[in-house]
Amino acid sequence: MPIRVATWNVNSVRQRIDLLLTWLKECQPDIVCLQEIKCVDEAFPRLEIEALGYNVVTHGQKTFNGVALLSKLKFDETKSGLAGDDEDTHARFLEGVVTLKQGVLRIACLYLPNGNPVGTEKYPYKLKWMSRLLEYSKERLKTEEPLILAGDFNVIPHAHDVHNPAAWTEDALFKTETRESFQSLLGLGLTDALRAVTDEPGLYTFWDYQAGAWQKNQGLRIDHLLLSPQASDRLANVGIDSYVRAWEKPSDHVPVWADLDLEAA
Repeated sequence: MPIRVATWNVNSVRQRIDLLLTWLKECQPDIVCLQEIKCVDEAFPRLEIEALGYNVVTHGQKTFNGVALLSKLKFDETKSGLAGDDEDTHARFLEGVVTLKQGVLRIACLYLPNGNPVGTEKYPYKLKWMSRLLEYSKERLKTEEPLILAGDFNVIPHAHDVHNPAAWTEDALFKTETRESFQSLLGLGLTDALRAVTDEPGLYTFWDYQAGAWQKNQGLRIDHLLLSPQASDRLANVGIDSYVRAWEKPSDHVPVWADLDLEAA
Protein backbone atom coordinates (compact mmCIF):
# COMPACT_ATOMS: atom_id res chain seq x y z
CA MET A 1 0.00 0.00 0.00
CA PRO A 2 1.32 3.46 -0.83
CA ILE A 3 1.73 6.12 1.83
CA ARG A 4 -0.95 8.82 1.61
CA VAL A 5 0.13 12.30 2.68
CA ALA A 6 -2.53 15.00 2.96
CA THR A 7 -2.78 18.67 3.80
CA TRP A 8 -5.82 20.59 5.03
CA ASN A 9 -6.34 24.09 6.36
CA VAL A 10 -9.12 23.25 8.81
CA ASN A 11 -9.84 26.86 9.84
CA SER A 12 -10.15 26.07 13.59
CA VAL A 13 -9.67 22.45 14.56
CA ARG A 14 -11.99 22.62 17.55
CA GLN A 15 -14.86 23.93 15.42
CA ARG A 16 -14.24 21.29 12.74
CA ILE A 17 -13.26 18.30 14.87
CA ASP A 18 -16.29 16.22 13.84
CA LEU A 19 -15.59 16.94 10.16
CA LEU A 20 -11.92 16.14 10.63
CA LEU A 21 -12.64 12.82 12.31
CA THR A 22 -15.16 11.86 9.61
CA TRP A 23 -12.69 12.69 6.86
CA LEU A 24 -9.83 10.83 8.56
CA LYS A 25 -11.99 7.69 8.74
CA GLU A 26 -13.07 8.02 5.09
CA CYS A 27 -9.77 9.04 3.49
CA GLN A 28 -7.42 7.00 5.73
CA PRO A 29 -4.36 9.22 5.19
CA ASP A 30 -1.13 8.03 6.76
CA ILE A 31 0.24 11.51 7.40
CA VAL A 32 -1.77 14.74 7.64
CA CYS A 33 -0.60 18.34 7.77
CA LEU A 34 -3.15 20.70 9.32
CA GLN A 35 -3.06 24.49 9.18
CA GLU A 36 -4.92 27.22 11.04
CA ILE A 37 -5.67 24.99 14.01
CA LYS A 38 -6.21 28.29 15.90
CA CYS A 39 -5.51 26.95 19.37
CA VAL A 40 -2.67 26.49 21.82
CA ASP A 41 -1.09 23.04 22.06
CA GLU A 42 -2.94 22.18 25.26
CA ALA A 43 -6.34 22.84 23.66
CA PHE A 44 -5.79 20.64 20.60
CA PRO A 45 -8.29 17.71 20.49
CA ARG A 46 -5.49 15.19 20.69
CA LEU A 47 -7.32 12.28 22.31
CA GLU A 48 -10.01 11.96 19.64
CA ILE A 49 -7.39 11.86 16.89
CA GLU A 50 -5.04 9.54 18.75
CA ALA A 51 -7.98 7.14 19.14
CA LEU A 52 -7.88 6.70 15.34
CA GLY A 53 -4.27 5.55 15.53
CA TYR A 54 -2.43 8.80 14.88
CA ASN A 55 0.64 10.23 16.56
CA VAL A 56 0.04 13.95 17.07
CA VAL A 57 2.48 16.87 17.15
CA THR A 58 1.31 20.49 17.31
CA HIS A 59 2.78 23.96 17.06
CA GLY A 60 -0.12 26.04 18.28
CA GLN A 61 -0.93 29.67 18.87
CA LYS A 62 -3.89 31.27 20.59
CA THR A 63 -6.68 32.33 18.19
CA PHE A 64 -4.46 32.56 15.09
CA ASN A 65 -2.30 30.38 12.85
CA GLY A 66 -1.09 27.07 14.28
CA VAL A 67 -0.04 23.87 12.50
CA ALA A 68 -0.19 20.18 13.37
CA LEU A 69 1.16 16.88 12.10
CA LEU A 70 -0.80 13.64 12.41
CA SER A 71 0.91 10.39 11.50
CA LYS A 72 0.14 6.69 11.72
CA LEU A 73 3.92 6.24 11.51
CA LYS A 74 5.92 7.17 14.58
CA PHE A 75 7.94 10.36 14.37
CA ASP A 76 11.71 9.94 14.63
CA GLU A 77 12.03 13.66 15.17
CA THR A 78 9.98 16.85 14.97
CA LYS A 79 10.91 20.51 14.95
CA SER A 80 8.80 23.67 14.96
CA GLY A 81 9.59 27.03 13.45
CA LEU A 82 11.24 28.08 10.18
CA ALA A 83 14.83 29.24 10.45
CA GLY A 84 15.90 32.70 9.36
CA ASP A 85 14.06 35.10 11.68
CA ASP A 86 14.35 34.70 15.45
CA GLU A 87 11.77 37.46 15.97
CA ASP A 88 9.04 35.67 14.03
CA THR A 89 6.72 34.20 16.69
CA HIS A 90 3.94 33.04 14.34
CA ALA A 91 3.18 29.32 14.56
CA ARG A 92 3.43 28.53 10.85
CA PHE A 93 5.95 25.71 10.37
CA LEU A 94 6.30 22.18 11.73
CA GLU A 95 8.65 19.48 10.46
CA GLY A 96 8.49 15.74 11.07
CA VAL A 97 10.58 12.73 10.03
CA VAL A 98 9.36 9.12 9.80
CA THR A 99 11.33 5.97 9.03
CA LEU A 100 10.74 3.98 5.85
CA LYS A 101 11.98 0.52 4.92
CA GLN A 102 14.61 2.38 2.97
CA GLY A 103 15.62 5.71 4.48
CA VAL A 104 13.24 8.34 5.83
CA LEU A 105 10.45 10.64 4.72
CA ARG A 106 10.56 14.27 5.83
CA ILE A 107 7.35 16.30 5.95
CA ALA A 108 7.24 20.07 6.37
CA CYS A 109 3.78 21.37 7.28
CA LEU A 110 3.49 25.07 6.56
CA TYR A 111 1.02 27.93 6.70
CA LEU A 112 2.49 30.63 4.54
CA PRO A 113 1.47 34.23 5.36
CA ASN A 114 -1.45 35.66 3.41
CA GLY A 115 0.28 38.99 2.75
CA ASN A 116 -2.78 41.20 2.39
CA PRO A 117 -3.25 44.15 2.38
CA VAL A 118 -0.32 44.51 -0.02
CA GLY A 119 0.43 48.12 0.99
CA THR A 120 1.18 47.15 4.61
CA GLU A 121 4.04 45.35 6.36
CA LYS A 122 2.20 42.07 5.76
CA TYR A 123 3.34 41.71 2.17
CA PRO A 124 7.08 42.14 2.82
CA TYR A 125 6.67 39.63 5.67
CA LYS A 126 5.14 37.15 3.22
CA LEU A 127 7.99 37.57 0.72
CA LYS A 128 10.63 37.28 3.46
CA TRP A 129 8.93 34.11 4.73
CA MET A 130 9.01 32.67 1.22
CA SER A 131 12.70 33.53 1.00
CA ARG A 132 13.33 31.68 4.26
CA LEU A 133 11.39 28.68 2.89
CA LEU A 134 13.58 28.76 -0.21
CA GLU A 135 16.73 28.61 1.93
CA TYR A 136 15.28 25.78 4.01
CA SER A 137 14.44 23.84 0.85
CA LYS A 138 17.91 24.36 -0.64
CA GLU A 139 19.52 22.87 2.45
CA ARG A 140 17.09 19.96 2.75
CA LEU A 141 17.38 19.01 -0.92
CA LYS A 142 21.12 18.51 -0.45
CA THR A 143 20.33 15.41 1.64
CA GLU A 144 18.62 13.75 -1.36
CA GLU A 145 15.86 12.26 0.82
CA PRO A 146 12.12 12.14 0.11
CA LEU A 147 10.78 15.53 1.22
CA ILE A 148 7.28 16.99 1.03
CA LEU A 149 6.40 20.64 1.64
CA ALA A 150 2.69 20.51 2.37
CA GLY A 151 0.27 23.20 3.37
CA ASP A 152 -1.61 26.37 2.69
CA PHE A 153 0.91 28.35 0.63
CA ASN A 154 -1.46 31.28 0.04
CA VAL A 155 -0.10 31.30 -3.51
CA ILE A 156 -2.08 31.00 -6.75
CA PRO A 157 0.64 29.63 -9.06
CA HIS A 158 -1.00 30.21 -12.45
CA ALA A 159 -3.99 31.88 -14.09
CA HIS A 160 -5.70 28.50 -14.50
CA ASP A 161 -5.56 28.06 -10.71
CA VAL A 162 -8.12 30.80 -10.07
CA HIS A 163 -11.64 31.40 -11.33
CA ASN A 164 -11.15 35.04 -12.40
CA PRO A 165 -7.44 35.86 -12.76
CA ALA A 166 -8.00 39.50 -13.70
CA ALA A 167 -9.63 40.19 -10.33
CA TRP A 168 -6.56 38.94 -8.45
CA THR A 169 -3.63 40.65 -10.16
CA GLU A 170 -2.94 43.00 -7.23
CA ASP A 171 -3.76 40.50 -4.50
CA ALA A 172 -0.86 39.17 -2.41
CA LEU A 173 -1.76 35.61 -3.41
CA PHE A 174 -1.33 36.30 -7.13
CA LYS A 175 1.06 39.23 -7.44
CA THR A 176 3.97 38.69 -9.79
CA GLU A 177 6.52 38.71 -6.94
CA THR A 178 4.54 36.02 -5.10
CA ARG A 179 4.33 33.72 -8.08
CA GLU A 180 7.99 34.27 -8.91
CA SER A 181 8.93 33.23 -5.37
CA PHE A 182 6.84 30.10 -5.74
CA GLN A 183 8.49 29.34 -9.10
CA SER A 184 11.88 29.70 -7.38
CA LEU A 185 10.91 26.78 -5.16
CA LEU A 186 10.03 24.69 -8.19
CA GLY A 187 13.28 25.82 -9.78
CA LEU A 188 15.18 24.05 -7.02
CA GLY A 189 13.77 20.76 -8.28
CA LEU A 190 10.54 20.55 -6.27
CA THR A 191 7.46 19.25 -8.09
CA ASP A 192 3.90 20.53 -7.68
CA ALA A 193 2.22 17.16 -7.10
CA LEU A 194 -1.15 18.03 -8.63
CA ARG A 195 0.36 19.55 -11.77
CA ALA A 196 2.55 16.48 -12.18
CA VAL A 197 -0.57 14.48 -12.99
CA THR A 198 -2.97 16.96 -14.63
CA ASP A 199 -3.10 20.37 -16.34
CA GLU A 200 -6.86 20.55 -15.95
CA PRO A 201 -8.16 24.05 -15.06
CA GLY A 202 -10.83 24.68 -12.45
CA LEU A 203 -9.22 22.47 -9.80
CA TYR A 204 -9.50 24.49 -6.60
CA THR A 205 -8.77 23.99 -2.91
CA PHE A 206 -10.40 27.13 -1.46
CA TRP A 207 -13.77 28.81 -1.92
CA ASP A 208 -14.70 31.95 -0.01
CA TYR A 209 -17.71 31.86 2.29
CA GLN A 210 -19.16 34.91 0.53
CA ALA A 211 -21.20 35.40 -2.66
CA GLY A 212 -21.93 31.73 -3.28
CA ALA A 213 -18.35 31.05 -4.32
CA TRP A 214 -18.62 27.32 -3.62
CA GLN A 215 -21.94 26.90 -5.44
CA LYS A 216 -20.54 28.76 -8.48
CA ASN A 217 -17.14 27.00 -8.27
CA GLN A 218 -15.42 30.37 -8.05
CA GLY A 219 -12.36 29.11 -6.25
CA LEU A 220 -8.59 29.23 -5.93
CA ARG A 221 -5.86 26.61 -5.77
CA ILE A 222 -3.62 27.70 -2.90
CA ASP A 223 -3.02 24.44 -0.96
CA HIS A 224 -0.10 22.50 -2.38
CA LEU A 225 2.12 19.46 -1.98
CA LEU A 226 5.65 20.11 -3.28
CA LEU A 227 7.83 17.02 -3.67
CA SER A 228 11.58 16.55 -3.79
CA PRO A 229 12.87 14.46 -6.72
CA GLN A 230 13.11 11.41 -4.43
CA ALA A 231 9.43 11.84 -3.52
CA SER A 232 8.12 12.82 -6.94
CA ASP A 233 9.74 9.71 -8.44
CA ARG A 234 7.39 7.71 -6.20
CA LEU A 235 4.23 9.72 -6.90
CA ALA A 236 1.32 7.40 -7.67
CA ASN A 237 -1.81 9.53 -7.37
CA VAL A 238 -3.08 12.97 -6.29
CA GLY A 239 -6.55 14.08 -5.25
CA ILE A 240 -8.55 17.03 -3.99
CA ASP A 241 -11.40 16.07 -1.65
CA SER A 242 -13.56 18.98 -2.76
CA TYR A 243 -16.77 17.24 -1.59
CA VAL A 244 -15.80 18.15 1.99
CA ARG A 245 -16.60 21.79 1.19
CA ALA A 246 -20.29 20.84 0.88
CA TRP A 247 -20.45 19.50 4.44
CA GLU A 248 -22.26 21.45 7.14
CA LYS A 249 -20.17 24.29 8.64
CA PRO A 250 -17.08 23.44 6.56
CA SER A 251 -13.67 25.00 6.38
CA ASP A 252 -13.22 27.29 3.37
CA HIS A 253 -10.35 24.98 2.33
CA VAL A 254 -10.51 21.29 1.41
CA PRO A 255 -7.97 18.47 1.79
CA VAL A 256 -5.39 17.71 -0.87
CA TRP A 257 -3.52 14.38 -0.83
CA ALA A 258 -0.84 12.46 -2.66
CA ASP A 259 -0.09 8.73 -2.70
CA LEU A 260 3.57 7.79 -2.76
CA ASP A 261 4.94 4.33 -3.49
CA LEU A 262 7.03 4.25 -0.33
CA GLU A 263 7.06 1.51 2.28
CA ALA A 264 6.76 2.21 5.98
CA ALA A 265 9.31 0.50 8.21
